[in-house]
Amino acid sequence: MTFTSCELPGLIVCEPTVFCDSRGYFFEAYNQTLFQKNGIDLNFVQDNQSRSSQGVIRGLHYQLNPHAQVKLVRVLEGAILDVAVDIRKGSPTFGKHFSIELSADNKRQLYIPAGFAHGFSVLTETASVLYKCDQSYNKESEGGIRFDDPDLNIDWKMDLSQAIVSPKDLELPSLKDSITNFQY
Repeated sequence: MTFTSCELPGLIVCEPTVFCDSRGYFFEAYNQTLFQKNGIDLNFVQDNQSRSSQGVIRGLHYQLNPHAQVKLVRVLEGAILDVAVDIRKGSPTFGKHFSIELSADNKRQLYIPAGFAHGFSVLTETASVLYKCDQSYNKESEGGIRFDDPDLNIDWKMDLSQAIVSPKDLELPSLKDSITNFQY
């Protein structure tokens, strides 16, 4: 597996070594020892899976400390544009975002540390997303930022007038009005 640091400190793209033959393919999606050797030493306690239709945008979500979640995101079916926004006060990249296409075909994963808001848009007819978390969900710690915050200027790779967004996500504040408690 290859681990590549991104321009936003803490984000890491993980690309597995894929073994293909006439039967199909095999790869290790997660190997604790290998992740530890590459500086990712944590205990995942919860796996979340979603299936969404093309045009759906989920996010941008996070959980406040002390229940902040580290995530390892991958796609089982289809393709998404995965987005992480740095919301760590004092970070040189505060308010900046990173996006990457994750798909069943490219098998990439994105490691997202605490202190980032996370969301994705569905680029194919459907997409199934699986992400591992190092903390259990805590409703009282929920936080979020509106997906179309003009200060973030995220290109979701779709016509936003056609986006399918939950009523809850449409109520989220802008980054400047959001509540965060992350320090760089």
